[in-house]
Amino acid sequence: MASGNVGGGGTLSEVYSSARRILLKARDGIERLERFESSSMDSPDLASSVKRDITEVQSLCSNMDSLWRSIHVKSQRDLWRRKTEQVGEETEYLNQSLEKYMSRNQRKMMEAKERADLLGRASGEGAYILQIFDEEAQAMNSVKNSKRMLEDSFSSGVAILSKYAEQRDRLKSAQRKALDVLNTVGLSNSVLRLIERRNRVDTWIKYAGMIATVVVLFLFIRWTR
Repeated sequence: MASGNVGGGGTLSEVYSSARRILLKARDGIERLERFESSSMDSPDLASSVKRDITEVQSLCSNMDSLWRSIHVKSQRDLWRRKTEQVGEETEYLNQSLEKYMSRNQRKMMEAKERADLLGRASGEGAYILQIFDEEAQAMNSVKNSKRMLEDSFSSGVAILSKYAEQRDRLKSAQRKALDVLNTVGLSNSVLRLIERRNRVDTWIKYAGMIATVVVLFLFIRWTR
């Protein structure tokens, strides 16, 4: 019957009760480990405790296997065989769950170590590379600032030339009126030539400004390529 003893380990019922109690404790430990894992925490002490519980249940299952085989009544023997196999299957499932947890935890520790190594190297050669990137970024910002300044200067030059053209038109209109008046009062030809010469000088200045603006724009486009 189920009341037999083996090596002072208690009756089959007592061994089974102990195995079920420790099995529930191990299952609770596995669930706690999984909760810790989801919250990015670690509990090596708890993992070791669960491993000891699983090992103890496996030892009890070995005792139970010896005990149920000594039962003479077939129906009782079959009942305790199924119970022992059930405990063994649950123990194996918890053991696999623990091994998967420990494997994931070990992989996370290795990844953390690799990240720490990368950060450590970043203070050496990596820092030099980062410095190069930083210098290139500063150079690009300088080019952008210079380009923006040249664009502003070009816009200002175009605006000034436009204003100058408007003033020139007004001066030409005033000049024509003055010439009409001077012709009326009989101004000398030398004064008229002086006025025309000034008009030509103004025209040269206008075209020289336009040419200078075009040259600056051309040089700016070549420089920014």
